[in-house]
Amino acid sequence: MTMSDSLLEVQSYAGEGYQPLIDFGAWRVAVLRYHAELLPENISEMQRHDETDEVFVLLAGRCMLFLGEGADQVTDVLAVDMEPLKLYNVKRGAWHSHTLSHDATVLIVENQDTVLENSPKTVLSLDQRKKLRALAGDSW
Repeated sequence: MTMSDSLLEVQSYAGEGYQPLIDFGAWRVAVLRYHAELLPENISEMQRHDETDEVFVLLAGRCMLFLGEGADQVTDVLAVDMEPLKLYNVKRGAWHSHTLSHDATVLIVENQDTVLENSPKTVLSLDQRKKLRALAGDSW
């Protein structure tokens, strides 16, 4: 699968000590855990952030990151099965959602002023929802 680097930047560090990997504005750090509304069969929309990138780090369990190509609406749905302790930087303006296993913990870093007013959502078509479920497969 070939994906444009305008949608996603993946970083990791295998050395020792401190290493800055992704900097962007005044960040917020949060934790995301399992919620039933994020099961593949329940995902009906994607969100984007118009003013910031958003970084996800899988700490435990399993998380699949869904990305939507397209500007004003999603034209295609792609998926990345996240690897533990890698940094996944979803670029500003990229449509996204995710699904998590029951035991998952995901660290999120985003601007502290990331709010609904600058994070629009778009409804996925029935075909896009089917594709999202197919990408997730039977493992969820």
